[in-house]
Amino acid sequence: MTDTLIQNARLVLTMDATRRAITAGDVLLRDGVIAAVGVDFPSDGCSVVNAEGCLVTPGLVNTHHHLYQTMTRAVPGAEDAALFGWLQTLYPIWAAMRPDDFFTSAQVGMVELLLSGCTTTADHLYLYPNGARLEDTIHAAQEIGMRFHPTRGAMSIGESDGGLPPDHLVEREAAILDDMIRVIDAFHDASHGSMLRVGVAPCSPFSVSRELMRDAAVLARDKSVMMHTHLAENDEDIAYSLERFGMRPGQYAEELGWTGPDVWHAHCVKLNPQEIALFARTQTGVAHCPCSNCRLASGIAPVRAMRDAGVPVGLGVDGSASNDSGNLMAEARQTMLLQRVAYGAGAMSPGEALEIATRGGAQILGRDDCGSLEVGKCADVVIWDMEDVSAAGNWDPAAILLAGPSLARDVFVNGKQVVAEGHITTLDQRALAARQNQQMRALQERV
Repeated sequence: MTDTLIQNARLVLTMDATRRAITAGDVLLRDGVIAAVGVDFPSDGCSVVNAEGCLVTPGLVNTHHHLYQTMTRAVPGAEDAALFGWLQTLYPIWAAMRPDDFFTSAQVGMVELLLSGCTTTADHLYLYPNGARLEDTIHAAQEIGMRFHPTRGAMSIGESDGGLPPDHLVEREAAILDDMIRVIDAFHDASHGSMLRVGVAPCSPFSVSRELMRDAAVLARDKSVMMHTHLAENDEDIAYSLERFGMRPGQYAEELGWTGPDVWHAHCVKLNPQEIALFARTQTGVAHCPCSNCRLASGIAPVRAMRDAGVPVGLGVDGSASNDSGNLMAEARQTMLLQRVAYGAGAMSPGEALEIATRGGAQILGRDDCGSLEVGKCADVVIWDMEDVSAAGNWDPAAILLAGPSLARDVFVNGKQVVAEGHITTLDQRALAARQNQQMRALQERV
């Protein structure tokens, strides 16, 4: 494989342990990893990418998504609802989706992420109607070339048993556990630089039993894989936990073995100081999803307090039916802005928000091989055009979240260029959009 030299960037933000920033910097990619980061590298024998006038960063890391939801954006009836009502509107639509819908919607979501500079994404797939399987999304990622962390989600408590989902969308718990084992054994790759790692992810405390939460944790630790779920998303979530379990969500998670560095929870908007201290002490991760939290009026997560306490925090776009976008750069900016709204103008800098979007996300996914530009780490690199009109007049290219593009010029995943000049290289993105719209219309007819 020919080496790739990203040359003469206006600024390289390494996000390494010292947060080194290199003016007129170069990044050398070789065999899927970063071979060197510095200045004035010789270009002999290299494929050269001119980054003059550009900012270079590590690839962003998305820690929470429901990729299938790109098929159901801006659905009337769900546009102005809070979480529980939003779910109840959309469950019947999702129940009519088919395997090809899951494949196409996953590709749409991944393309959207890649264009926003995201090179690694997690996905939480917790419903499997009409023969759908986790590998529908895995094959989508493999075709596009994105680093992927799919999680085998599940719902087992339907409406008739006091849960939120309709009974026909839940599964038997024995079958859920068996399929978790199947997909881990078939697809999980724990090696350095892995393009595919599988996790287990019961959907939420209001859609699975205590027993499944506990059994899934035991299974995950036996298989040495990560664990993920939703937690403390809004006031309704807290009220349900208190009424149903007699305790707050953080206590519930701890009781069932859902704390530790191999666990990350989505949202956590309503964690109290005791729960934040618990997560810090146990190094339990949080996937912060600011745009979705705004869209569903869930609230502003106490990210400043979490970070100050030492809780590992990454970013998530959440499902594209609750966002209704999948731009991770926009999430980083929104993170910065909301913490300032809540805690003051100095509460979060653009640099810290970008750090959460890169090395922060890598940490909570258990990835010590990406999230920064360092020798030996995965060659996941993004080039941002700081000569774009969105950055015109910007004095500080490192403050791209204040003034700069939210769409990348070029993106490399594992050393392979998957976005060039703002376009996906591995498929026709307009044809993909047309295919999704055609399938969406067929879905509308079925429901």
